[in-house]
Amino acid sequence: MDVIFTGLRKSGRFDLEATEAAIRSAAHHLGGTVLERLLSAPVECEREVPCPCGYRARFHEMRSKQLSTVVGQVTIQRPYYLCGHCHQGQIPRDVELDVRGTEYSPGVRRMMALVGSDTSFDHGREQLEVLAGVKVTTKAVERQAEAIGGDVATRDEQRIRSAKQLELPIPLGPPIRIMYVEMDGTGLPVVASETEGRVGKVEGQPARSRECKLGCVFTQTTVNAQGRPVRDESSTTYVGAIETAEEFGLRIYTEAGQRGWSRAQTKVVIGDGADWIWNIAEQHFPGAIQIVDLYHARQHLWELAATLCPNNRLRQERWISHKLRWLDNGQISKLAQAIRAAVDRYPEAADAIRVEANYFEKNAQRMRYPEFRRQDLFVGSGVIEAGCKTVIGDRLKRSGMFWTVRGANAIIALRCNRLSGKFEDYWSTRQEAA
Repeated sequence: MDVIFTGLRKSGRFDLEATEAAIRSAAHHLGGTVLERLLSAPVECEREVPCPCGYRARFHEMRSKQLSTVVGQVTIQRPYYLCGHCHQGQIPRDVELDVRGTEYSPGVRRMMALVGSDTSFDHGREQLEVLAGVKVTTKAVERQAEAIGGDVATRDEQRIRSAKQLELPIPLGPPIRIMYVEMDGTGLPVVASETEGRVGKVEGQPARSRECKLGCVFTQTTVNAQGRPVRDESSTTYVGAIETAEEFGLRIYTEAGQRGWSRAQTKVVIGDGADWIWNIAEQHFPGAIQIVDLYHARQHLWELAATLCPNNRLRQERWISHKLRWLDNGQISKLAQAIRAAVDRYPEAADAIRVEANYFEKNAQRMRYPEFRRQDLFVGSGVIEAGCKTVIGDRLKRSGMFWTVRGANAIIALRCNRLSGKFEDYWSTRQEAA
């Protein structure tokens, strides 16, 4: 404070920001001193503690440990026990304080997980220093965020294994009017070693990305004044990972089950035309209404129009006008026939025409949009489309980022957990389950 008042006398002006920083620094210093004394206060040590080998470990000595905490660096003293049978040592105090095997307090690790899941690890380091006065390295943010994300992923895997063995508890509660499951995939840039032997999208070129599968579960109770469906507030939860469709099927099935899929009066699965999505729907959500995202179906028509009439927007619009109306009206048989008829006029695009006609014919039952609207259902997959951007893209697809599968899956698990509103529950129970 003397420095502040000396500066005030010299300059004649009060630097509020500098004063705030100085007071925060002083408060941290005082808080660190108090915390250090509390943690190192003399307590009566047990002479012996149980050892995992089945014998007893005896008190050996007091050992010091330096910790980075939210109020600065502190040094604590803890009793160290040594087993005369297996010669393994242990420090029970570290387990009690949740600092076993780490130099960072739970509060600092939590901060690093939060910033590491939101932004680049270096930007997260900078945020901690500027906003909280906590100084850590970029590598520390990366390691802690991925370690905590990895722990979240491990717990998710345990629930998935329980679901696979039909050991999940049946969630109790009132009936749910409508529950939706949506799925999609998005490519993630990965390091070269993660694509070895994989074929790229461009013929002759190696793969440069891996597909992350993302799913969401949400509910709907009402429609708005215009009769359009309204997603229930804060009802959306996410799951995702770079994994096979078979593995992901169990993941989204587990999430839906925990959310009360069995209590839903109307069950809906929405996706694009990807076969893996409908295979999962058939296997894990039998009997659910299946809907192809209307906007994705429209995109198929526009892409075909661009193939038939390249560089001519007017001709594209003329070719597609009636077909879009047939699609919206659920007249898929008529639409597919009109597409196939285009082969006579555009023989050079016959392969593309047949592919698109097959796409609409195969998904005809999933394109009964007038019927779905009469049931007050969503016909678009906007929730998962937005999820691919916010959950995955905003964090893992930034310029210059290349991931390992392990690192990406850890951050994906952490982001899904946070954006599903589950992080507080995870953090409060993680130590209990350790």
